[in-house]
Amino acid sequence: MILRRSYLGMIRAVTGGWDAMCAILGYSRDALENRVYEKKGQSLTVETALQMQSISDTKLFAEAIATLSGGVFVMLPESSEIDNEALLSKFNKLHTHIGLLSRRFNEATEDGEIDKRERADLAAIGDEIHRHTQELLALTFRIYCRGEEEKVAA
Repeated sequence: MILRRSYLGMIRAVTGGWDAMCAILGYSRDALENRVYEKKGQSLTVETALQMQSISDTKLFAEAIATLSGGVFVMLPESSEIDNEALLSKFNKLHTHIGLLSRRFNEATEDGEIDKRERADLAAIGDEIHRHTQELLALTFRIYCRGEEEKVAA
């Protein structure tokens, strides 16, 4: 279901929707619908899903795969766009989210029970903290571990 939602989101993101996506991919409407809705034993290949992601200029497929894998997708800016001031700003955002998690945790556990809404709220804040932490670390390593980056690229 998560993958299908990503496919439909990518189709909606393209001006012209289904018709435009079909034309770009070279599929008939029926052929694409059969793959998206997994009719007649058909499904989208990873290559086609990645192509749809590129066409739609979204990261919906990557986000769906990350979610299905128990993680989150973190889009990283180019390291040339990041400096120490930007890293400090990311640290500050991380601290803000940790403070928010602490406050919401206290509110949620005040009555001795965490309900469905509170659980979803805490999980969403936790995901944001994870996302910010991973982005911060990846950018820090990209900027300050240049020797390692060159070795990997070689």
